[in-house]
Amino acid sequence: MNCPMSSPVDYPFNEAVGLGFSERYRDVRSRPELIRIQMPFGEAAWLATAYEDVRCVLSDSRFSRAIARDHDEPRLRAARRNRGLLSMDAPDHTRVRRLAARTFTRGRVEKLRPAVRDLVAALLDEIDSSRPFDLVDAFALPLPVQVICELLGVPVADRDLFRRWSDAVMSTSSLTAEEFTRSQDEFEDYMRGLIEAKRRTPDDALITGLLREHEENDRLDDTELVDLCTGILVAGHETTATQIPNFVVWLCERPDRWRRIVEDPESVPAVVEELLRIVPLGVGGGSARYAREDVWLGDTLVRAGDAVVTSIAAANRDPDVFAHPDDFDPDRDAQPHVGFGHGAHFCLGASLARMELQEALRGLADRFPDLVIDDVEWKQQMLVRGPLHLTVSRPVAALG
Repeated sequence: MNCPMSSPVDYPFNEAVGLGFSERYRDVRSRPELIRIQMPFGEAAWLATAYEDVRCVLSDSRFSRAIARDHDEPRLRAARRNRGLLSMDAPDHTRVRRLAARTFTRGRVEKLRPAVRDLVAALLDEIDSSRPFDLVDAFALPLPVQVICELLGVPVADRDLFRRWSDAVMSTSSLTAEEFTRSQDEFEDYMRGLIEAKRRTPDDALITGLLREHEENDRLDDTELVDLCTGILVAGHETTATQIPNFVVWLCERPDRWRRIVEDPESVPAVVEELLRIVPLGVGGGSARYAREDVWLGDTLVRAGDAVVTSIAAANRDPDVFAHPDDFDPDRDAQPHVGFGHGAHFCLGASLARMELQEALRGLADRFPDLVIDDVEWKQQMLVRGPLHLTVSRPVAALG
């Protein structure tokens, strides 16, 4: 039965700086029932941390994203933008997602691997490793930006523009609600102009294909088309650009782990999977789901209309699923982590992100086997955690 705490506890738990996993999650996990949390904005919510509870909330049709539009959704920032794929339920979500999903299948992504490997090499060729350099600006950001621009048909020359808009999308409290809305309106205007350009001069990229579905098959309305394109552009580069330096920090702080991928490049896919499991990307949980009806999560009865926030990071360290969950063990028995989510909203670009992360780490380990971290400047007031700038270098002895 429910015995909720007298008042919700403040959330999120993780600090914005660094990649640490808060000890408070262990206390939460030791309780037989879910706890109530209060995020900086919005109403209180239940917090799901157990692996099975998280998977249930993310995949069970009794939980809804669309209902959040009718509530003061728990969130990290004042601004709200309840549109796009992440705010939809089936059948609209299924219809819209299916149109883009074919671009990101594992088979199609694998065909891109040689081109991405060549891009990795080209970017690394441009780096002067005889002196310290910023891994984010020189490599981690331009790699996924160029890849997603090529896929979508977005001019790479416009990257500074959409990078600014992307930062606004991922910002928590650095923008007022009015500033956030103005930035998103500018982003959407840019995308409408780009879509119009594709209408006049079609190409083989994703935006043209989506536009064709819009005009010939009436499977997208104008707003859905713009939202889908802006969402893919942001999601297609933001998390990968953040996780590349996150993974480098994690590995270089454990030199034996970095040495492993230097000496055994074939281990990189397994290392990436374990990094996706153990490195928490965000400070807190994901977007809230709302119960359509009364649902039991373990020993807690979540009432219809209640919000539930899921912690991917905590689920990925559930000791009932992952033996010695705080240990970094790429050789652990295969068990699906939920680093890319689960259910209908499973990350659309998961295969692309995996491939880019693998090629990025493989290229860096091959080119800079003695890489060391000189300085890290962490992002602040963002939905994701990671270095804003990561200054790295090679020891003088390694330079010969």
